[in-house]
Amino acid sequence: MLAVLRQRNFGLLWVGQIISMVGDWVLFVSLPFYIYTLTGSTLATGIMFIVQTIPRLFFGSVAGVFVDRWNRKYTMVIVNLIQALILVPLFLVRSQDLIWIIYICAFADSLVSQFFNPAQTAIIPMLVEEKDLLPANSLNSMSQELTRLVGPSLGGLLFGLLGVGSVITLDLISFLFSAALVALIVLPARSTAAKQEQQLAGSASSMVMNSLVKVWQEWRAGMQLVKKEQLVSAIFIIIGIAMVGEGIIEVLIAPYVERVLHSTPLVLGWLMSAQAIGGILGSLAIPRLSKIITPGRLMGVCGLTFSIGIIVLAIFPVLPVIVPVITIGGAGAVGFFIPMLTLIQTNVANEYQGRIFGALNAIQAIAMLIGMSMASVLGDRIGIVPMMVIDAGFNILAALLTFMLIRVSLQPVQPPARTKPVSGELGAQESATL
Repeated sequence: MLAVLRQRNFGLLWVGQIISMVGDWVLFVSLPFYIYTLTGSTLATGIMFIVQTIPRLFFGSVAGVFVDRWNRKYTMVIVNLIQALILVPLFLVRSQDLIWIIYICAFADSLVSQFFNPAQTAIIPMLVEEKDLLPANSLNSMSQELTRLVGPSLGGLLFGLLGVGSVITLDLISFLFSAALVALIVLPARSTAAKQEQQLAGSASSMVMNSLVKVWQEWRAGMQLVKKEQLVSAIFIIIGIAMVGEGIIEVLIAPYVERVLHSTPLVLGWLMSAQAIGGILGSLAIPRLSKIITPGRLMGVCGLTFSIGIIVLAIFPVLPVIVPVITIGGAGAVGFFIPMLTLIQTNVANEYQGRIFGALNAIQAIAMLIGMSMASVLGDRIGIVPMMVIDAGFNILAALLTFMLIRVSLQPVQPPARTKPVSGELGAQESATL
């Protein structure tokens, strides 16, 4: 993994994203507290999460069309700069009457990030060799877990000591820093990169002049690929089912700590940290495990590990038990997703990957929304523990489907067997040969 990190282009991308994600986590933790401080309303706080989810639902797959048309490096740089500008109006919010500014900024930031996320994932195959894709994805996953470990604590500290302005400033600087590092990346002279540079040259005018019909056709071509390619279809089905479970646990984790463990938000922070540590350990282990376990089996084993962890949380709600279990579960979660990303990168043409990853992001948002709705409606009616068992059921189903569907979709297609020619046909073939 360190050899991959020493590659200049990928190293620039990796460091830039660590800084940017730390800023994101700092703001993500602080802004809801700030809204609640100003309004005293959980509804007002919840609206921020809703407006952040809407762009993922409706624009994720469409954004992928443009990611495939534009130069991915410049797309990431421009998005980072726009995200920095979006934060500026937040400095004006000093009273409850101006909360609407936060909502608009949250929506706008989520919207432009729909272009950044698929571009980041799709540019990795342009920066490293195919044999290094899985270590590169593991490093990306580890950076996410590292920032999850550091960002929330840093955000709470800054918000408590210096106020929300310091948090906004840090996130703004992180976007500028990320843009500067990504701008230093030198894309190799490959056909896909050259094609994207040609598309970028006309991108400013194409955003205005290209017809909606052409955009629709390109979006449809990406969706047809999802249907046609068995591996991609399998991944979409598996991730959709798994993300329903993810939506359930995101809603239940705080009530679980309060009602089942009878603990405080401090314990919730410990559990989040334990999951992040597990994710880091899993990111380090996956490249080695992938050498002895096929991607489908690795995803399935990790998915089952995560599922069993949720069942243990439900049955044995004792802190000394659940902390190591959540750590193992964090490792299982990244072990499920890293091979999945690598499979798409190695089996889908690069010029389609923006659309595929954009559509996958939209499917994840829809599935998580379904899971969140289920947990919100049924959590109080049937109880938190039964809902966690249901959550485990979704993850077990996803893991079992992984064992079956990924293996089948990766099998080479056998040519149709030739029937033995009749005597007349054989004679004709021999005559043609002679």
